[in-house]
Amino acid sequence: MNKEQAWDLLKEYNKDEFHLEHAEIVGSTMRYFAEKLGYGDEKDFWEVVGILHDLDFEMYPEQHCIKEQEILRERGVDERLIHAVASHGYELTVDIKPEHEMEKVLYAVDELTGLIGAVVIMRPSKSVQDLEVKSVKKKYKSKGFAAGCSREVIDRGAEMLGWSLDELIQQTIDALRTFRP
Repeated sequence: MNKEQAWDLLKEYNKDEFHLEHAEIVGSTMRYFAEKLGYGDEKDFWEVVGILHDLDFEMYPEQHCIKEQEILRERGVDERLIHAVASHGYELTVDIKPEHEMEKVLYAVDELTGLIGAVVIMRPSKSVQDLEVKSVKKKYKSKGFAAGCSREVIDRGAEMLGWSLDELIQQTIDALRTFRP
C-alpha cells in the first residue's frame, strides 16, 4: 500500500481534522525515524504505518486496534502492516507486542507527538523549532497537562527501544522540526 492509498483509506474512516492531522504528524515522524535508524529503504512503509495506525479510532474507539485489523485484512493488506499498526495498542486494547524496531518507535512516538504538540501550543512562539527537552519534561511531569497522552506508554516505548526518556523526546522533537515550522 502506498501513501496515497493509505490516505484514501484513512479518510474513509476518519473525517475529524484532528485525527487527520495526527495521522500526518505520526506518518512524517515515522518516515524521519526510518531514515535516522538506517531503514531508509523502508521509509515509505514506515510512513504508511504511521498514517494508518489510528484507522479505526474515530469510528470504533471501543475496538481501537482490533477493528483496523479486520478492515485491513478485508482489503488484502500485508500482515506486516497489520501487525505494525495493531501493535501500538499493546497492553491497552490488544496483546500484540511491538517486535520490530519500527513498531517500537510507533508505540513510543504516537503518544509523545501528541504531548509535544500540546506543549508547542502553550509556547509563545507556537513552534517546535525552539523547543527544548526540559520544556517537554516539565509538562510531562504535570499529570493534568495533556492528560490523554499516556506517560506510561511513552515510558514503556522508550524502554522497549532501549533509549532514555530524554533521548526519545529529543529525537521526536528533531523529527517534528522537519515537519513543523
